[in-house]
Amino acid sequence: MAKNIQAIRGMHDVLPEQTARWQFVEQQMRDVLAAYAYTEIRLPIVEKTELFKRSIGEVTDIVEKEMYTFDDRNGDSLTLRPEGTAGCLRACLEHGLLHNQVHRLWYYGQMFRHERPQKGRYRQFIQLGVETYGMAGPDIDAELILLSYRLWQRLGILDTVELQLNSLGTVAERAVYREQLVEYFSAHADQLDEDSQRRLKTNPLRILDTKNKDMRQLVENAPALMDFLGAESKAHFKGLTDTLDTLGIKYTLNQRLVRGLDYYSKTVFEWVTTELGAQGTICAGGRYDGLIEQLGGKPNHAVGFAMGMERILALLESREDLDNIQTVDAYLILVGDAALKSGLILAEQLRNSLPGLRLQMHCGVASFKSQFKKADKSGADYALILAEDEVLKDQISIKYLRTDQQQRTVSQAELIELLQSK
Repeated sequence: MAKNIQAIRGMHDVLPEQTARWQFVEQQMRDVLAAYAYTEIRLPIVEKTELFKRSIGEVTDIVEKEMYTFDDRNGDSLTLRPEGTAGCLRACLEHGLLHNQVHRLWYYGQMFRHERPQKGRYRQFIQLGVETYGMAGPDIDAELILLSYRLWQRLGILDTVELQLNSLGTVAERAVYREQLVEYFSAHADQLDEDSQRRLKTNPLRILDTKNKDMRQLVENAPALMDFLGAESKAHFKGLTDTLDTLGIKYTLNQRLVRGLDYYSKTVFEWVTTELGAQGTICAGGRYDGLIEQLGGKPNHAVGFAMGMERILALLESREDLDNIQTVDAYLILVGDAALKSGLILAEQLRNSLPGLRLQMHCGVASFKSQFKKADKSGADYALILAEDEVLKDQISIKYLRTDQQQRTVSQAELIELLQSK
């Protein structure tokens, strides 16, 4: 017997009993994005490899070790997208969306990275990305934070997450800071782990966000980037924090919160939690004005964030009210040959008259008892019973599955009115 084929490690299925939770979160996301007038853009899953080399950087772990890259039949190097920002910006540049325009965009879908799978970190994962273009001030930075804050409220997880903020200043300010940082860590090279020693030569700012607890004190004593910022960068950051203070949004200043690439500038932020172990960041964002020129566009402004769906779903695991999200309103039980013939017609009439009704009709021959068990298991509020007597009299019986109301028989026209009122 042939061996069953299993899913690729780190690429998991979302089963029917899990999808209701996903759909709940997705709907909350869409509602919040609509409230801020953000519009959806749909992007390819596969892009030219050069796009990610230019945006993420050739000497990063993502490009060197984690990307799923292959040559197609024409010999072109293609990559399954490891993140969405580069593809979104590529689309905007390609279609001329950044010329004297502002845009608030969002996208949603699969990303791919060849990492060691663990809880909250997968090789195929789903992200919501939000990107804005053409706005320079701290007000749009604040709006993105407020949008994510409102989403946590809607999902009921606000008390489990913390907002962390920092400013990276300008490229010139960071260059001066980088020299001081290299000098400091070089003087303590014997305390650096292997990963940090490598970063000291390629990306010293990334040493600041090391997860190595043995280096915590060394990092705490390192020079602070905020001390190297100029007046304009400080004013931008103060404009953001003043807005958050006015609106009562709590945050923590984390001067070790950095990004490793030069195109980031000024605001960076993360929403973090202590409930997911090492994978504590559920949303990361910041301003990346420099990437537009790096991909061939004219100087412009860009700020956005990305959030991982799997980590958000993991935070919602304790919400018992989401365990039995209702997906069926009514279950149509059919008894007898006459009912089998009339059931499809009735079901379509109900769906035509009640567009929001979620109606599941029994298919196949089964006893009334068996059908009733399936109706109850479906989570429906009502079992609609159509037997030969009901067919002859143009009636239907209603069994209330979640309340103590008595079963009743009504005309099919009355049924539509009754369900409408519910």
